[in-house]
Amino acid sequence: MPVLAGAEPFSHTDSTEVGVLLCHGFTGSPASMRPWCEYLAEQGFTVRCPLLPGHGTTWQECNRTRWPDWYGCVDAELTELTGICESVFVFGLSMGGTLALRLAQQRGDAVAGLALVNPSVLTLRKDARLLPLLARVLPSVKGLGGDIAKPGVTELAYARTPVKATESLSRLWKIVRQDLPRVTQPLLLMHSVVDHIVEPVNSRVIAEGVRSTEFEEVLLRDSYHVATLDNDAPLIFERSAEFVRTVRQVGAR
Repeated sequence: MPVLAGAEPFSHTDSTEVGVLLCHGFTGSPASMRPWCEYLAEQGFTVRCPLLPGHGTTWQECNRTRWPDWYGCVDAELTELTGICESVFVFGLSMGGTLALRLAQQRGDAVAGLALVNPSVLTLRKDARLLPLLARVLPSVKGLGGDIAKPGVTELAYARTPVKATESLSRLWKIVRQDLPRVTQPLLLMHSVVDHIVEPVNSRVIAEGVRSTEFEEVLLRDSYHVATLDNDAPLIFERSAEFVRTVRQVGAR
């Protein structure tokens, strides 16, 4: 399946000391992470942002994938990075944050730290309870992409949301929520005050559920859901790079 222009994965090899794995969101692509990737590459880090299976092509293709496919992709990238770099950090946006949390839960010390932007582990939408039934009869619904406050900025994402894939995501949410106490790595949690896609309760559940002793929370006051392309993007980029350096300094003591 041809990849949409702009949705290609990002790869930059530089430092053997620090690697950063970035995970994009559901129905999105590395396009939403590219400015962040480029900033981190300029900081001298080795950077990877894979295109998740079923993404960057068509929503129909996404409906043929499930959460183990997406997780398997980022898990393989993490393994590759740990073979190159001394320390590997995992950053994620939205569902990318869900995958990042799962990597932390499953891979332990292989993950040096997490930086999450509007991560998701649940939804309060009442119709979500019907997902197992809807997945059998309804191929897609209106798309979720493009929740950006900054005028003139668009997100490369599907115009339709694949329902079968969404139902699989809901299963991943449940697993990650149950295992939040297994997250002990340093955590930088950045979330928007106004988010029309992922409810604020998600960040509260994560903050209260993890056991990270090094924990920092940053409110994004001038961005909506896709904050990596929004007004607060420079803040996200700067704080995440600072986070990496701080964690490295603390670990060296």
